[in-house]
Amino acid sequence: MILLGVLVLLIWLVLIFARGKFWACLDTDSAPRPQLTTWPTVVAIVPARDEAEVIAQSIGGLLAQDYPGDFHIVLVDDQSSDGTAQIARALPHSERLAVLDGSAPPEGWTGKLWAMAQGERYMRENFAAKYILFTDADIFHEPCNLRALVARAEADALGLTSLMALLRCESFAEKLLVPAFVYFFQMLYPFRWARDGRRRTAAAAGGCMLVRPDLLATAGGLESLKNALIDDCALAARMKTVGPVWIGLTRRVKSLRPYPGIGDIGRMISRSAYAQLGFSPWRLAGAMAGMVATYLAPVWLALAATGVAGLLGALAFGLMIASFMPIQRFYGLGRGRAVLLPAIAAVYMVYTLCSAWDFYRGRGGMWKGRAQAANVRPGARKAGEA
Repeated sequence: MILLGVLVLLIWLVLIFARGKFWACLDTDSAPRPQLTTWPTVVAIVPARDEAEVIAQSIGGLLAQDYPGDFHIVLVDDQSSDGTAQIARALPHSERLAVLDGSAPPEGWTGKLWAMAQGERYMRENFAAKYILFTDADIFHEPCNLRALVARAEADALGLTSLMALLRCESFAEKLLVPAFVYFFQMLYPFRWARDGRRRTAAAAGGCMLVRPDLLATAGGLESLKNALIDDCALAARMKTVGPVWIGLTRRVKSLRPYPGIGDIGRMISRSAYAQLGFSPWRLAGAMAGMVATYLAPVWLALAATGVAGLLGALAFGLMIASFMPIQRFYGLGRGRAVLLPAIAAVYMVYTLCSAWDFYRGRGGMWKGRAQAANVRPGARKAGEA
């Protein structure tokens, strides 16, 4: 039992001190950026499928950008059945907005990436843009966001500049599980490592990605990612081969999508969790064992073991709680909630197993009625691999 205590304490010492300070929430995009004398042309590409409830607010946020340069918006309607395209076309100032009727994805493409590719093709045919802003139909951008993104990209000569949207955190389920989603993402893809050109780790957040299309073409284009379920990190991995990338946290970009119940967040987790493991049962088994050792064993040792083993477990549990406090604070929640991390991790374990089960019964990557992992073979390489 002492050996187990040593193991769990060592795990947390490594995570705290040798994992890019992922837990500290220091990578926020709040510093002022220098003003430019010339602002390049930007085209936002927004793939949308059945987003009638939020499309007016998300596109309205883009239309309200205070960007000094030439800025256009291309909404690609991915065969919506709820009037998404009609709502968008009725918005004021729609002369800056093109709404395309997207076609069904060809074999081998995921729906979102095919919609993005259609938007990119329209952009290349109609605009000479230096940047594409890939963003989702359920994302709201504060009016200053595009200006700040472009200023950072120009100042640092970035090929990809990404911000992780502030997710909704209002319902009981959201307050319980949403901060952990960001915490686990940063643990998998430490932002400092993702920005370090010497490391292989690459990450982006699909809700807000400013990309240079010339470098995207050099990296192989969207076609090289066409069946990626974790498309944002796959794109970041490609872009990092041709130029610097940057990712950070922000409050300027906000998700409009509600998750009223635990099952709603569970479906979000299970949509891509097994893809993150390369659809490999061996990696799944390793991930489950690792999560037990990391999140559950310290609690068991602290409560059930005596002597040195119990002390080691308590120390590991203390480090675990401390590491979860900054993201709780970032989301405006009490730091005392950090004590729930072992139970939260158990919920994520359950939905990771559900993700694998969905894949093997032909419903992997389910999104808006499409099982997007149906053609993926087990053992596929993970996107943005650390």
